[in-house]
Amino acid sequence: MEQSYHYNVIRRAIDIIDEANETLPLEELAARVGLSSAHFQRVFSAWAGVSPKRYQQYLTLDRARVLLRERFTTLDVADAVGLSGAGRLHDLFVTWEAMSPGDFASGAAGLTIRHGTFDSPFGPVLVMGTDRGICGMAFTAETGEAAAMADLTARWPGAQVQEGAGALAPMVAATFGGGGQGGGERVPLVMIGAPFQIKVWEALLAIPSGHVTTYGEIAAAIGAPRAVRAVGTAVGRNPVSWLIPCHRALRKSGGLGGYHWGLPVKRAMLAWESARAET
Repeated sequence: MEQSYHYNVIRRAIDIIDEANETLPLEELAARVGLSSAHFQRVFSAWAGVSPKRYQQYLTLDRARVLLRERFTTLDVADAVGLSGAGRLHDLFVTWEAMSPGDFASGAAGLTIRHGTFDSPFGPVLVMGTDRGICGMAFTAETGEAAAMADLTARWPGAQVQEGAGALAPMVAATFGGGGQGGGERVPLVMIGAPFQIKVWEALLAIPSGHVTTYGEIAAAIGAPRAVRAVGTAVGRNPVSWLIPCHRALRKSGGLGGYHWGLPVKRAMLAWESARAET
């Protein structure tokens, strides 16, 4: 569980940095998370790829405004809309398909979904999948595993959910291996949702790693410019966090907006991607 251990250290550091509201020296920050300076430096380097001093700028509370100013992505309507399905790629390693309308209407009745808990750079992650691909991903550091399990299984009330970490392990390894960019392996996704939700999730797939967009931009991209609140709801209902990058959607004001699995996880994801995009 080394990656989750690293995330837990970063999670504590986020709280300390917020309280201090200034850049803290390595020695002080290390002491306050209960590690030696050398150990803390190694944890940061392994997780963030940059020094603790440089990394702190990615965790500041106004980082969302900086991202909107410097790494904002305008979604192309022609590319973002259309439910073109299995041929779409995200970050060159994700393919996806939507479950049929019949599966959605029946709550995935008769479908077998396997689940397992794995280590990740953002704490423990609950993953669910079918024979065709991953259909659920929840980061449980903030919510707890029981709540995450209840949340995901409620989305497919007709499905048979059973433990199956072994069957999911190769897809999870591709997701978080190779620095979290899939290690060159494609990760298949299977999404279930109403047509409006799937359009929103498809638009999210168009946002490159290290970049952000706004809820309003997504609404415009799917042809519903006045439906910003509905877009926000659909973003929050994204069943496959990280791979469908709902953490890259921000408020136009520069606020982080919500995140279904806890704002500390969203901030850590944005900081982690920012560090890699700028190194």
